[in-house]
Parts: sequence; structure tokens; C-alpha cells
Amino acid sequence: MNTSRRSFFELTFKSVFIIGLGNSLQSFTSDSFRLPHKNKIRLRFAIASDGHYGQPETEYVSYHNDMVNWINTEQQKRGVDFAFINGDLIHNDVAFLPEVKKKLDGLKMPYYVSHGNHDNTNPENWEKVWNMKEDFTFEKNDTGFIVFNTADEKGKYICPDLSFAKEQLEKMESKKHLFVFMHITPMKWTKNGIDCAELVDMFSKQKTFALFFTDTITTKMELKKTMGNIIFLTRT
Repeated sequence: MNTSRRSFFELTFKSVFIIGLGNSLQSFTSDSFRLPHKNKIRLRFAIASDGHYGQPETEYVSYHNDMVNWINTEQQKRGVDFAFINGDLIHNDVAFLPEVKKKLDGLKMPYYVSHGNHDNTNPENWEKVWNMKEDFTFEKNDTGFIVFNTADEKGKYICPDLSFAKEQLEKMESKKHLFVFMHITPMKWTKNGIDCAELVDMFSKQKTFALFFTDTITTKMELKKTMGNIIFLTRT
């Protein structure tokens, strides 16, 4: 066990700046949120999801302008190392991918994206637009990050690539902290979740504390803990 449950929670919730997109745009880190001294912050990142850029009858342009401005302001005031946009960047129409990328390129920090069920494009085009695969990993100091794809190009929910999952989870065993991003839950916890028994079995054997960010992030965020060291943050 690489860290205590308490210290993991403290690290996590002092490190994450969460923005909910979709039909209601809200920030979950207010100006009144007090950070520890900067010397005690190892890493801080912003998370947003479900922007659905191009969705008819929504103010998707202003939503994204606000999101980018919020994150940039937070980065300037209190520091954000990177941003992660967790799926459903567009709303079905692949023609909007270059537009939403142009908006996100306004972020004054590195950012990463995951593929959601409304991001209806093939793996080759996804990589061409974002310069990252649908399944990938990255590292920041002693912290590892794994990104899983959970939908095909037509929007059908799928379980992540099991071979990739096994290989990367094993590689991340040496990391002090682990975060996993996937748009759809691997259990029927939410309306759109699907059962991925083999993947869940892999998670159950993970030694490193891991926090999973899944599905749509809303004001009804719920922390669901299962399988010992594995913790899921999802919507209710």
C-alpha cells in the first residue's frame, strides 16, 4: 500500500478543480476554497466533461468560453498544472471537432481529452485532431494517469481494451497515486453504465489507491467506494 486512505483523499480533493458542463455550467471550486501553502501542493488539475459542443438549442459557444476563462483564471490565481476534458466534447457531429479543439487550445496549460459516446468519430480521426489516442497514459511526478475509451465511433458503449488495461495497471503499480479517466462506468451504477466484469476484476487487484472519474460530472456528484483501494467519483 503506497499511501494512506486519508492522505489520498486529502491530496485528491485539494488538487482537483472541477467544472460541470452540459446544460448547466458550474464550478465546484469557489474563490472561498482555501488551498494549502503552495509548497505543500504537488499537483493540481482541472476536470470538465460533457461540453456537447454543437448541440442544438444550447449555448455551447458561451459555455466553452466560460469554461476556458474559468480554468485560465484559476491557473493564474492559484495554479493549475493541466486540464482534462472527460468525454462528449461534441454532440454527434464530427464536423465540430476542429471547432471545439480551437476553443480548448485557448487554455493556457497542457490539456488532455477522453473519447465519449457522443464523440462520433473513428480512432484515426480522433488521433489526428487531438494528437492523442483514445486509450493512453501520462505521468506527472509520482502520479500516474490512465485514460480509457468507453464508446465506439457510433456511440455504442463498450468496455475498455482489456489488454491495454492490464498492461498499464501493472506499469502503474509503482506510482504513489493513480487517477483513471473513463466516460462510462464499468458497472451498472448509472443509467449508462455497463458491466465490464474482467476490468472490474483487474481493478479489485490494484494495490495503488486509485480514483476513477467517470460519466457526467454534475452538482449531484457522488463518491462511490468499492474493491478496497479503488474509488469511483461519478454522478448519482
